[in-house]
Amino acid sequence: MSGAGPDTVIRVEDVHKRYRLGVIGSSLVSDEIKAAWATWRGRPDPRMTLETLEQQQRIGSYFWSLRGVSFDVQRGESLGIIGRNGAGKSTMLKLLSRITLPTQGRISMRGKVSSLLEVGTGFHNELTGMENIYLNGAILGMRRAEITRKLDDILAFGGIEHHIDTPLKRYSSGMKVRLGFAVAANLDPDILIVDEVLAVGDSEFQEKCLTSMRSASRSGRTVLFVSHALDSVESLCDRVIWIDKGRVMRDGPTREVVQAYAHEWAAKEHAFAWEPEHAPGNGELRVRGLSASTPLPDGCFSRTEPIRITVELDIPQALDHTLDFLIQVYTDSNVLAFMSVLGECVGPTVWSPGREKVSCVLPPGLLNTGGYRVAVTLVRNGQPWIPVPEALRLEVRETQAAGEWAGRWQGVVRPAVIWTR
Repeated sequence: MSGAGPDTVIRVEDVHKRYRLGVIGSSLVSDEIKAAWATWRGRPDPRMTLETLEQQQRIGSYFWSLRGVSFDVQRGESLGIIGRNGAGKSTMLKLLSRITLPTQGRISMRGKVSSLLEVGTGFHNELTGMENIYLNGAILGMRRAEITRKLDDILAFGGIEHHIDTPLKRYSSGMKVRLGFAVAANLDPDILIVDEVLAVGDSEFQEKCLTSMRSASRSGRTVLFVSHALDSVESLCDRVIWIDKGRVMRDGPTREVVQAYAHEWAAKEHAFAWEPEHAPGNGELRVRGLSASTPLPDGCFSRTEPIRITVELDIPQALDHTLDFLIQVYTDSNVLAFMSVLGECVGPTVWSPGREKVSCVLPPGLLNTGGYRVAVTLVRNGQPWIPVPEALRLEVRETQAAGEWAGRWQGVVRPAVIWTR
């Protein structure tokens, strides 16, 4: 790695990644080699005429997943990568895992790389769990005797000993994640790369994985971690890169970058407003706005602060008491945490013509840390009437971490119960 220090294990230099939309390759191998060679040299695909190339660029047949990304990672560093869906995070990890190649730029790495990017990545469905362990070890360049020495640790960590001789195609997604992480973490990689796939596992296993990654970093191994769970990122990572639309927005100390990211997207993810012609509803009622707000000045949602959900309405003519409002709060894994109905709290209401607002307040000390989705439905005569398609997404954070573990507690909610002694 030219220009890199002795402890630099990853160097990413001006990396771009471009995909062709809606195109399935059907060329000869020789054509693909020529195209790859041209791409490596920064030249256009030789299979396309100049007219075709200009037309595709004009109509947007290309999608740039990454644009000019550069960074270094040092030995023993825990690097978090955050950003919205589609920002380019997973593409970056696929490039680092050598699953795909950059369109432009260069990536240099030192040491063995172990990746857990998607459920079942690197596994063969027809092989048993045991056979897949040895297959993954061989891919990492390990001898059979080395893998055998690690076998007990892998089985103990994964907790699926009773299914280890079962073909992988019969595993649930959670079992695949358990096996995948157990293999990735225990075969002594120099660089461990983990994507959001851990969200498939249960909370207890997620905590176990984060503890393992923290231990790996302390022992001198490098960890790259992509997650939407900002508390887990803060708990594990020394440094964070925020990617948006394929570009690095910020790169720096974890808390500084996470706070900037949360503040930037607070207003963009927590409020919707519609023009009259596009607003959900009908001639009797239109939903003009939907928002979530918090007393905190940075617009971020804390577990210890109330959260107000507000629905703004246009009502052309009076509506009777059969109109009601329902909110449903789901976790990021689509588990219903709870629901609430306006009529249960305020009773039957007659709605006057004009602009109206309906609000509900989620009390402090109710939600757990992590991501939630709030769905709103207008109800008439006890039946769903107008669903609001843009559900709000909330990222609830811990105000202060207690102890070393700052990840997500188990459970879909985390009420502030009263203890006495």
